Amino acid sequence: MTPQTFAQKALARAAGLAFVEVGQVVDARPDIVLSHDNTAAIRRIWREFGQERVLIPDRIAITLDHAVPAPTTKHAQNHAEIRQFVQEQGIRHFFEVGRGICHQVLSEEALVLPGQLILGADSHTTHYGWLGAFGAGIGRSEVATLWATGELWLRVPESMKIVLEGELPPGVTAKDFALRVIGDLGADGGLYQSVEFHGSGIAAMSLESRMVLPNMMAEFGAKNAWIAADEKTAAYLTARLNRRLEIGDWRLGTGTHSLISSLQSPISNLQSLLPDPDATYAAVHHYRAAELETYIACPHSVDKVVPLSAVAGTRVQQAFLGTCTNGRLEDLAAAAAVIRGKRVAPGVRFLVIPASSEVLKAALAQGYIQDFVEAGAVIGVPGCGPCMGNHMGIPAPGEVTISSANRNFRGRMGTADAEIYLANPAVVAATAVVGVIADPREIGE
Repeated sequence: MTPQTFAQKALARAAGLAFVEVGQVVDARPDIVLSHDNTAAIRRIWREFGQERVLIPDRIAITLDHAVPAPTTKHAQNHAEIRQFVQEQGIRHFFEVGRGICHQVLSEEALVLPGQLILGADSHTTHYGWLGAFGAGIGRSEVATLWATGELWLRVPESMKIVLEGELPPGVTAKDFALRVIGDLGADGGLYQSVEFHGSGIAAMSLESRMVLPNMMAEFGAKNAWIAADEKTAAYLTARLNRRLEIGDWRLGTGTHSLISSLQSPISNLQSLLPDPDATYAAVHHYRAAELETYIACPHSVDKVVPLSAVAGTRVQQAFLGTCTNGRLEDLAAAAAVIRGKRVAPGVRFLVIPASSEVLKAALAQGYIQDFVEAGAVIGVPGCGPCMGNHMGIPAPGEVTISSANRNFRGRMGTADAEIYLANPAVVAATAVVGVIADPREIGE
């Protein structure tokens, strides 16, 4: 049998086949079908099929996160329709306003497991690659089709291997590595490819740092992105599933005990879908961690990447820390370490929005929220916030925002005549303190 990449193995599994070729079209059955505030629009499409009941209620996950709390009557009505749909269809995996961003929440709930296929009506569904899963964004009509049939055809993508060796230098993060890759290869450099991350530099990263890489690959045009699940991944999933068992979480399905045992087993599903060593790749790119530095993506393209020093001193009016890319506890901790004992610069708004209620709770316990509030930052409800320009931080015309998000194209945050720079969380915090784009290593501890 021809050696296979992760994408080939994952899609063969999802299609019930022993083997698939690159370029082959398969009928795949996803393990989770994701939607969020767009569920109401998907429901209207699905109704056109004439069905009364969705076929796969146990495989549907819905999170209200993009415009929360509802900023307008239209958004509120949208949410009300979704709640009614969830109740009518008996959908167990539903997460209300304030629980957090879909990708963070599904990860925390251990709904996604290594080797699974996750399809979602959100472009950053690539995120689930951090768990060793195949995650891909799809359109609303495709989600409606999945509700109706449980299957969707997918083309098996070519694969790209990106290898990082060594440990990242102090002050350089997974976000910087992702920006460097996109800057080197272009915003369409991974178009409809499966991007695999390999090397000692990936293995050395914390789980929260790993999450950044597949998430950002949506900006690379990737169909999916993947990191091998390892002992860290297994420990994370096992702990979360055990905790849900302890509290009697009614959303848990049958077989959870055997699932935990398989995660703990030396011969587990974690290893079953690893790419073959001699698999064929469309391209292979090597990076040495020691040669990387802190990077910034400049307006109005995510691949317009330069070293921090090239734009240091650029004045900003808003700094935004959050999103599914960099709104986790690790990110808040890095920013809090920079801003602790300091004040947000006059004329600057510093918005901090945790990725989930769990992150908010942990940040409160660690004192990070107090650090932010004492510095003059504004804390928002867990969710997407201003990332897509709905509310909670839309810039005025002519203003400049530095953001830990994943996109900076014109109008992304709701205002066409505004500029967005992308950076890692510590740089965002340092910029909020100084009032201009700044290196956190140059302003104190």
